[in-house]
Amino acid sequence: MIGICTYGGYVPRFRMNRGLVYQSMGWMNPANISNAAGERSVANFDEDALTMAVAAGIDALNGLNRNEIEGVYFASTSMPYKERLNAGIITAALGLNDQIRAADFSGGIKSGSTALLSALESVESRRVDNILVTASDCRLGQPASSQELIFGDAAASLVVGSKNVIAEFKGSFSTTYDFVDHYRGQNGKFDRQWEDRWIRDVGFAELLPEAINGLLEKYTLSMGDFAKVAYPCHYGAARKQLNKLLNITPEQDLGNLQKEVGETGTPHSLVLLVKALEEAKAGDKIMMASFGSGCDVLYFEVTEQIAQLPARNGIAGCLANREALDNYTKYLIWRDILPGDTGLRSEEDLWTRWSQLWRKRREVLGLWGTQCTRCGTVQYPKQKICVNPKCEAVDETTEFCFSDKTGHIFSFTGDNLAASMNPPAVYGQIVFEAGGKYMFDFTDCDLNTLKTGMAVKMSFRRKYSDKKRDIAGYFWKAVPIKEEN
Repeated sequence: MIGICTYGGYVPRFRMNRGLVYQSMGWMNPANISNAAGERSVANFDEDALTMAVAAGIDALNGLNRNEIEGVYFASTSMPYKERLNAGIITAALGLNDQIRAADFSGGIKSGSTALLSALESVESRRVDNILVTASDCRLGQPASSQELIFGDAAASLVVGSKNVIAEFKGSFSTTYDFVDHYRGQNGKFDRQWEDRWIRDVGFAELLPEAINGLLEKYTLSMGDFAKVAYPCHYGAARKQLNKLLNITPEQDLGNLQKEVGETGTPHSLVLLVKALEEAKAGDKIMMASFGSGCDVLYFEVTEQIAQLPARNGIAGCLANREALDNYTKYLIWRDILPGDTGLRSEEDLWTRWSQLWRKRREVLGLWGTQCTRCGTVQYPKQKICVNPKCEAVDETTEFCFSDKTGHIFSFTGDNLAASMNPPAVYGQIVFEAGGKYMFDFTDCDLNTLKTGMAVKMSFRRKYSDKKRDIAGYFWKAVPIKEEN
C-alpha cells in the first residue's frame, strides 16, 4: 500500500487584521475593501519559506524514526536560495541522514502537489521509501495591491511511504497550461497578477472543472463518493459557482482558510489536505486539487491506521496559537519593503565562512552536540573532553541531538542596543532537561512574559541576513512553551 504515513503543518504565530492594512493603504486602492475581511498569517522577522518548511517537517516527523527517511522534496516559489539546494538545508536542520535524495520543486504554485506526486511515484517504484514532502511560501504583494491582503504565510509536510499508511493513494489526474494568472520575473520582489475576472472566469471556472472531472471519469467516480474536497479558490462567488457546477455540497467543501490564514501559494493544497486529514476517519475518500499553470488532482482513502497516529500540532494547533500583529509598519520593515534603521551595530559585515560552516554543519544546522559514552553527560557545542569534572574522558563521545529537546530558561535579558528587527533583542542561557547549557536568542515571545524556569522548545530560524551578498544564515532559537491553564 502506497500513501501518506504522517502529516504536519505550520502557520506562523502572528496574524494581521486586513482591516488594519486597508486603513493604511485603502486610500490608494479603495476597491480593496472587498478583500479586507478577516486576517492573514504573517511570518516573523526571522522566518522565511525554508524555516517554515522545517517547522512543518518537525511536526510531520513526530513519532517516526528519522533514520528511515530516504528523501526530502521541498516545494516553494519563494525559496531563499536560487543556487544552493534549499532541501539540503532542510535535510540538515531535521537531523536526517546525508545519504538520502533531496530536490527542490518550484516555478509555479502547483509545485507542491507535483512534489507530492513525484514522491508517491518514487515510493511506488520501490526504489526509495519514506519521502518527506514539505511545501512552504512567503510571497509578497506590493503595498496597496490585492495580493498584500489575500496572501498568507504557511507550510505543510507529508511523509509518503509504504508502511503504516494513514491515507492510501488511489489515483491522480493532471493538466499543464501556460495560463498566466500570477507571475514574477528573475529579479522580482513582488507577485504580479493579471485581471481578477480573467483568473476567475477562465482559470478557476474552466481549468479546475476540467481536471476534477478528468479524475472522476478516469476512475469512474462521482463527487458523492468523497467525504471532503480540498481545492484553492479565494474568490467567494466563484467558489460557490464551482461547488454548484461540480456538485460539491457544503459538507464536502473543506473551505479555503481565507479568513484565518490567506492564500498561501505553493503549500495551499497541502495545507488543506492536512486539515482534511485532521478531521478524517477511516474509510473517508479525500480529493485534493491544486491550481497554477494547470492543475493536479489527487485522491486518497483514509485507512484504519489513522487512529494510531501520534498527536501532532498540525494546522489546527497552529490556528489556535495566534498573536495579533497590530502594527502594519512592523510588517513592512520585517519584509524589507520599508527601510528601517536598526543602528550602527547592524552595519557589521556578517559574511559567511563557508568552509567553517561545512565543518560545523551538524552543530549549526542540526543542533548536534555530544554525549559521553562513559558517564552519559551531554554538552553543546561538541566537545572532545567530557565536561563532567568527575569523568573528563577524552574522545569517548557520540552525537546527541538537542533540536527536539525541551529546555528551561536559566537567565535572560532584553537588549535595546543590539541590532534587531523586533527590539529589544531577547537572549539568554538555556539549560536542557537532558543536560547541557547554551546561549540562544528568543523568538515568538514578549520580554515581559518571560521568567526563569520557563520551558522552551527549539525552532530553526534566520540568524542573520547578509544584504550585501543576498543570502541568509540559519541557527536555532528558543521559543517559550505556553503553559496550559
